[in-house]
Parts: sequence; C-alpha cells; structure tokens
Amino acid sequence: MSNGDKKYKARILGNRQLSPETLMMGYGFSPELSEGSLKPPVFHTSTFVFQSAEEGKAFFELAYGLRQKEETEEIGLIYSRINNPNLEVLEDRLAVWDKAEKSLVFASGMAAISTSLWSYLTPGDALVHSEPVYGGTEYLVHNILPSFGIKRVGFNAEEGTAGMNTAVADAKKLADETGGRVGAIYLETPANPTNGLVDIAAARKHSEALAKDGKRPPVIVDNTFLGPLWQTPLELGADLTVTSLTKYVGGHSDLIAGSCSGAESWTGPVQVMRTILGTMGDAHTGWMLLRSLETLKLRMEASTTGARKVADFLHGHDKVKSVWYLDYLPKDHPDREIYDRQCGAPGSTFSFEVNGGEAEAFKVLNALKIIKLAVSLGGTETLASHPAAMTHSDVPPKERLRLGITEALIRISVGVEDPDDLIADLDQALAAI
Repeated sequence: MSNGDKKYKARILGNRQLSPETLMMGYGFSPELSEGSLKPPVFHTSTFVFQSAEEGKAFFELAYGLRQKEETEEIGLIYSRINNPNLEVLEDRLAVWDKAEKSLVFASGMAAISTSLWSYLTPGDALVHSEPVYGGTEYLVHNILPSFGIKRVGFNAEEGTAGMNTAVADAKKLADETGGRVGAIYLETPANPTNGLVDIAAARKHSEALAKDGKRPPVIVDNTFLGPLWQTPLELGADLTVTSLTKYVGGHSDLIAGSCSGAESWTGPVQVMRTILGTMGDAHTGWMLLRSLETLKLRMEASTTGARKVADFLHGHDKVKSVWYLDYLPKDHPDREIYDRQCGAPGSTFSFEVNGGEAEAFKVLNALKIIKLAVSLGGTETLASHPAAMTHSDVPPKERLRLGITEALIRISVGVEDPDDLIADLDQALAAI
C-alpha cells in the first residue's frame, strides 16, 4: 500500500474543487494496493519490512530529518510509533478539513496539546494563554509547565484584546528577566465552558511583533468546540490548530484521540516530539475515525440545528437565568464582531444558568431522563454536566467565579436526537426546581 499515489490525492476534478465531505470517501487511499478493499484495512502491525537496506536508510533519513525531502518523495513506512497506513490516510483527510498542509494524530486531545506545547517551550520561556480552558489544559498550564521553569500569563477571554495586550506585555517582561522568550500563544476559542471568544488575528499580530532572529512564537488554537466544520483557525492567523478528535470528529463517544494541524514548518517539530514521546494514535482508533469522518458534516449540521431549538426553549424559560449561546450575542457586544468574522455557526455545545446555585443545578441534572449526565461533548447523544463540580473542579473557586463558571452553570452538548424530545426532557427536569 502506498498513500503517495497521486490518483488518490487529487482534490480537483476538471476545474472543480472537490468538497471535504466528498474527499472523505476515498482521499489518500488506494484500494488496488490493499486487495481491492473499499475501506482501508486495519494495519495491526508494529513494524514494516523494507525492500532493501538502502530503502530503510532513506526512510530513516527523512524520519529523523537527516536530509531534505525531494519534491515528490514521502516518508516510507517504518514503525507504527512513527507512521502507520491508517494514521496516514486519516491525517490526509483531517488536513483537508483543517485546510492544512499537514495533520498529525495523537492518542488523545491532551496528548496533542501537551506535545505541541513541549515542542515550542523550554525552561525560561513564558506562555501566553487565554482563560478559561479545558480542565486538563488548565492543570497542565498551571501545575506542570511551571515545574519545568516555564512561566505563564493568562488573560480572561471576556477581557478582549485589552486583556491579551496586557498578558503579552507581562509575558515578555517575565521572559526577558530569565533570558528566555515568549515561547507560544495558546488560545481556546470558543472557550470551555463559557463560549468566550478570543481574536485569533490579534494573537497573530502579537506573534509577529515578538519575532526574534527570524523566529516567532506559534499561535496555537484549540478548535474542539467548533472544529473542523464551523471554524478554521489556520485561515484566521493560527499556526497550529489542536482538536480533541474524541468529540465531534469521532462523534460516537467510543474513542479517545487528538490532532494537530498546520504548515509542515510548524508541525515538523511536533511530529519529532510525538515520535520521541510516543503520543501517537493507534491503527484501530485511526480506522474508527476514518469511519466517522464520512458522516462528520451530517452529524454536525444536525446537532447544530437541534441546538438552536433547545437554546430557544431555554432562553425563554422562567427557571433559566441566562443562556450562553453564541448566536445570542448582542450586536453591540465586543465578541459579536469576532464571532461574525471567525465562526461559521454557533455549534451545538453551550452552557446555561438556572435560578439558584449548585443544589438547583443538581436537581435538574438528576431529573433528566433522555439527556445523559456525563462529561465530554460532540457525540450523537446529548450530554449535560456541571463544570464547577466536574470538568473544572480543580480550578480554585474564586478563579471559577472570575471566569464565569458559577455553581448554577450547566453545560449541554446537543446530539442528533429529535430536539423536541430533548426540550420535553429539559422541561420536566426544570420542573424539579
């Protein structure tokens, strides 16, 4: 099998640019080189046989960056920690959606995030990051990176460009004091669980202004909430986009995986770090993700349509204090311009506050019949959770309140069920308070 066959890497038919949903059905895979199999087989193998010693030498030279790749040359199959046919086909197709030159697949979303950050941060460096972020990222940034001599400066997404400006200035000062640099700018937009928005283009301007000796810090964007259908960070100024494939891309709550996409000049160091840390995805998970990519657009469109109906119901309910749904941003809100410029749709994950506090939120969650009480998002089924007590429970209470993660907040990820059934379930659950 060879994933380099140009016939199966064509994105244009005549003068027509093929759509991503069409390319998901065959792009990057050659059936005639896999016994005519319509779908890629699962390549459960640790290692691959070279046709000659010279071929093995050539493959390793490329894998370890010992020489430049020739124009039509691709890294051959070596070892599944480095590359695997299932992951290569998957990475080709993810790159189509992310509009990237290269995509890399990881064992989890956190593996993608941590490997990407380790690739660009060294002791003495400073990291600029938005807040709030996913709970695992929060722990990494607040507790693990500082133990390796990496400073961090966060800014609340609600503070807008002014908050980012201050954070960048503070980070530069910290880095100068230790002889380091601002190593990366990390954004999560929309933010989990508040849907706070961060201006990616503004972050890119800061990155360019921080350039030293021809090098600048990468702008890394977690695109899990809207990606890859409703937001394309690489087109907006990001250098790397990281995504939890567990969520919408996997879409069936039956796998764990992550990805990092960007230009090869940016993904190259991440790929080397992935090989050394061993944070790559596995063949079977890659095969499952290829299955899921075929229905990605259908599922995300259905869940987004359903979420609009659910949000409208909650918005008018007398026991609901507020609904943090992106399409509800007022025209004069500072995030509205960012939303209109960056996002193609509001997606299907949002939060709402009930009247009261934790006790009232718990009563609602415990009364649900159809909607499942579980963390995660982006699956075919609708899930609800309590961020303050669950995904963001390790964030200090005062910090949670500063970021808007209140005791009354419930996060909901709308699936593909009949939205009227979901509304009936929420209606009876809200009656519990």
